[in-house]
Order: sequence, then C-alpha cells, then structure tokens
Amino acid sequence: MSSNSSLLRKADLAIEDLRADGGELLPEQGASFIRKLIKQPTLVRVCRVVEMTAPKRKINKIGFGSRILRKATSAVPLTEAQRAKPTTEQIELDVKEQIAEVRIPYDVMEDNIERAAAANNESSNTGPSGLRQTIIDLIAERAALDIEELALLADKNYTSSNADDQAYLAQLDGWLKRTDADGNVVDAEGESISKAIFKQGLKTLPSQYQRNKAAIRHFVSVNNETEYRDTLADRGTALGDQMTQGTSPTFAYGSPIEGVAMMPEDKGLYTDPLNLIFGIQRQVSMEFDKDITSRVYIIVLTTRIDFQIEETEAIVEYTNIGTV
Repeated sequence: MSSNSSLLRKADLAIEDLRADGGELLPEQGASFIRKLIKQPTLVRVCRVVEMTAPKRKINKIGFGSRILRKATSAVPLTEAQRAKPTTEQIELDVKEQIAEVRIPYDVMEDNIERAAAANNESSNTGPSGLRQTIIDLIAERAALDIEELALLADKNYTSSNADDQAYLAQLDGWLKRTDADGNVVDAEGESISKAIFKQGLKTLPSQYQRNKAAIRHFVSVNNETEYRDTLADRGTALGDQMTQGTSPTFAYGSPIEGVAMMPEDKGLYTDPLNLIFGIQRQVSMEFDKDITSRVYIIVLTTRIDFQIEETEAIVEYTNIGTV
C-alpha cells in the first residue's frame, strides 16, 4: 500500500501536469458586472412635477399681500384708496431639450459576461436582458443625477473651460441661482454647519410659510448633513447614541435635514420641496436603433425640461457655509 507522502507526491505531479497542459481552470469570473455606485438624486424625487403640453407654460398666482379690513363708519363707504384688490403674478416655464447618446459595438454585446438568452426573435444580448439592460439601467440612473445637477447649479452666466460643461449649465437658471436673485439669503460667513445657521434660516423665512415646519426641509450637502449629525452625536443622551449608531433622520427646529448629492458644500436650501417646480414637456424617453455599416447599437435618451420656484418668498438659501 502506498504511503500518504507517496500519494501526495502523485497528486502534486497531477496538478503540475494540468497546469503545463492548459487543463487548469482559469480564474473564476462573476456572472455579472459589479455596477459602480453613483450619487443618488434627492430633490427631483420630492419636488413638484408640472407636466406640460407646450414648450412654455405660465403659472398664475393670486393673493392678498396686506391687510384688507378697515374700520367701518355707519353709512360711509370705503374710499377708493381703502378698497382691497388681490395682487397677481406669473411665473413661466420654458423647457430646454436634453439628449444623451450611447453607442455599443456588436462585439461588445456579444463578448461579455452578461450574455442574455435570445428574446423577441433577436440575437443574444439585444433583447430585454443581459448587458443591454444593465447599460439601460445605468443610463437612467446617471440621467436622473444629471437632471438634478442642472436643477440646482444651472446659471445662464456660468462659464467653464469645458465647452460641453458650459453649454449644459448655462442654458437656464436653476433653483440656487433663482433663490439667490429673488429669494431669502442667509450668509453663514464661513461658519461650519450648526443649529445657529438653521435657526437663522427659520427666522429669515417669513412667518406665514412656517405654519407646517415638518413639511419644510433643510437641504444641504451630504457632508454637511453628516457634520450636523456629528454635533448631535456629541450629546451624552439617547439622541446622541442614536445619531452615532442609527439612521434616524435629523431635525433642526422642527424641520428635517436632508443631504443632497449635488448640493455645493458651501450652500443649502430651506423650503417646502413642493415649492420647487420641475417642468417637463417630454417625459424622459429612450429610443433604440442600430447602424449596420458601423455595426453598433444606438441608445438615445431625450427629454425637455425647465425649473422654477413657485414662491420665492417661501425659500431660503444658505451661502458661505464653512467646511471642516
């Protein structure tokens, strides 16, 4: 009978033979791509969406901005100057078209680890699964984030050394630019995020818009939300433990604080998200084609959108927030 050491030597020889003859298994590969995580949009999910049937839409506003009651005198009518009339305003949405195009060579669709079973009488990977579906999902995720970037950072005066970057962000004015021009502004003067800044934001917001503080939200950068959570975690209380070990939402003076992926580190907004208008004439759509001479599949995403603020008096912008 062979000894254990002899059996092991024979096994070693067998493995070396496999390696030399190319019979050893190749390094294991996953059956699907590991999808890179990207930032997730926040504001476009909770703002007011206005669907449009024309490129432009006017939204009319009406209300009484001051006292209408007067002291009455028996049998004496009010003078013309004492009579009340509502004030009217209009805001206008004027959509701009956005487009993205992705081209994928035939061989990329054919030679990848996410090969799909044939579907819809089409060759592998062109049906509703496989790499094609992965790419479609990634396009949709990225487009949503790009829309939020435009909503927040667009500025008709924006300049950049990158021509595409300038053309994209300079096509309209976003929520930050509109608030800076017509809304309420709190200058943090370089101070790090703190309850004092949020308190000033609340005091700056006209009192008539404070009636439902739970519906109003402080929108700041993700890092600033973390920094404020950290100040609460310093407390030697159950709340402090919760901020460190839990995922409960944070509040400041009755209003939730939310981190926004595309919010600049030195800025923030305080408003009811329904005060932020996302006008959309053409829903985000994808169209598919292929170029048989270039042997590529074509995916084109388009939409027509604009952004407005319903009531500029009902929004506060935080500026010059310091970074730690």
